[in-house]
Amino acid sequence: MAFNNLPIDALKKKIDEVIRFLSISLSIANAHTVDFYTRDVWSTFISASPDEVLRAVNSSHDRTGAAEEETNTTFGFCNTTKKLLDVPGLVRAAKAHSLSGLEVCVHLEELMDSLRLLTGNTTAGVSIGEIWDRSVPDEFMNCKKAHEVRAMSEVVNSLAKYCKVKQVIDVGSGKGYLCSFLSMQFNLQVFGIDSSSTNTHGAQERNRKLKKFSRAYQKNNRAMKNHEPSNNAGDGTTEDKGLHVAPSESCASQEQVTGDISPSNKGIDCTVDQNDCDAESDFLNMLSLDVVEDGSPRVHPSQLSEEEKEKRKRENLERKAREGKRNGSDDSLFSPLTSYVTAETELKMLITELEDAVLVGLHTCGDLAPSTLRMFSAKNELRAVCSVGCCYHLLSEEFDPDRQGCVDGVCGFPMSQFLKDQSCFCGRNARMSACLALERVSAGGGLPMESLFYRAVLHVILRDHYDCYKSEKRVGNVYSKASSFVDYVRRALRKLDLDDAKLSDSIIQSYHEHYSPRMNEMVAFNMLKVTLAPCIEGLILLDRLCYLKEQENVSHSALVQLFDPLQSPRCYAVVGIK
Repeated sequence: MAFNNLPIDALKKKIDEVIRFLSISLSIANAHTVDFYTRDVWSTFISASPDEVLRAVNSSHDRTGAAEEETNTTFGFCNTTKKLLDVPGLVRAAKAHSLSGLEVCVHLEELMDSLRLLTGNTTAGVSIGEIWDRSVPDEFMNCKKAHEVRAMSEVVNSLAKYCKVKQVIDVGSGKGYLCSFLSMQFNLQVFGIDSSSTNTHGAQERNRKLKKFSRAYQKNNRAMKNHEPSNNAGDGTTEDKGLHVAPSESCASQEQVTGDISPSNKGIDCTVDQNDCDAESDFLNMLSLDVVEDGSPRVHPSQLSEEEKEKRKRENLERKAREGKRNGSDDSLFSPLTSYVTAETELKMLITELEDAVLVGLHTCGDLAPSTLRMFSAKNELRAVCSVGCCYHLLSEEFDPDRQGCVDGVCGFPMSQFLKDQSCFCGRNARMSACLALERVSAGGGLPMESLFYRAVLHVILRDHYDCYKSEKRVGNVYSKASSFVDYVRRALRKLDLDDAKLSDSIIQSYHEHYSPRMNEMVAFNMLKVTLAPCIEGLILLDRLCYLKEQENVSHSALVQLFDPLQSPRCYAVVGIK
């Protein structure tokens, strides 16, 4: 079976290879972009010119991992100075130590074929292109979400068939896109759990609007089971189970990867927790959705007001009362509820009608992804899991010297005993780098370098003229509102409650003129961070896979690329079966 292609001993060897590479190169990913000029980051880490770095990175798509990397223990770094000398060597090593280079993932087609054969289905399988082109109702979700839902729902449905279950629990269900599709398209009973009552209410409203399509869904599902042929072959559209949408290529025109590595990208959206006060948050705060994966952090129960706790309890009781009246009607196939869940959560207290089920999580944020895997291992009624995580910058780390963010002493990284025994630690800035999307940047969706440049030069001004340049206060996204560098600095100083009248326009502008010739250093350095991103993400995901392989009650486990990384950068799923 596809799940068994990678024994745990072989997996551990792969993990050790990544750790050896990152032990040398991780210093680049952990460097503070905000401190780029105040700490002279370029000279500290790099002994090559910015042009050399950019040439090596931009030409890397024509290169493959070299055999010499197997014996090269420095990966382009000088043994004496610890600075980067051989940039092409680092780029090749990064590719060799990414998930694709390590060859540790199961192909989606292989996974689907294995599940199909194990369920006794002898019909021909489908290609990954066909799975990614499945039609979904585009009236209620954008192309990116539709792409994710169509691929993940196929896998979840196959897992449910293999495990002979009819229930699915979607943890961190958000707005309920996946839940609604699973319930209506595959007639599965889905319980969507989210810690945000706003998301739960939105999911309920969205599902209410979808109900008018429910009979059409069911009718066309029955038609597909009877193998009724489609009459639309060759007409330029894709039709599956009666749900019509234009071909996936149309998504590209609606949701293009925009921008490039140039000082001109404005209007950047915030994608980090607003309560996060670390200065390096500005790095992700200023990145566009083209180069990072968005996610909504969840709120721990200890941070809820008593009013909100009572509200959630009341809503869940009302939901259970409604479910009791429906007597198994179609309306009850999707049930959204509000709760903060961990591995210790008693699911049967939340879901009284719970039977054996498949546990899923689509872009579960931060520690919720590892909590999902721990829950799967701990609960006998959970027969399979399919988890796609995101927001690595919000992961808690057990061996973080500050130990911030661990809930009840349980941290998100590392999960496996193998990495716990090594006290493995990434670092917060490295986890931020792991959120970057190499494929999108390579395709032209670049970093908003001018905003990052402004923030780094502002840090120099704060160091030179104010005593609070290490303040816990955040500048936030003032760049999108600024008309010039001078305007940006004044807005930022006022937001930090500092006297901007202390500096004249000419003094502020002189900093811009002084550091502008060095902006290419920042461009090149951040491209090195992007190059290392897949390796850091790979270590996090391999740790999760290793955790599942360590569990005696998990018979099959695999890491699978579910999505096209250009459409959905966090594209890997951890899949397990008991």
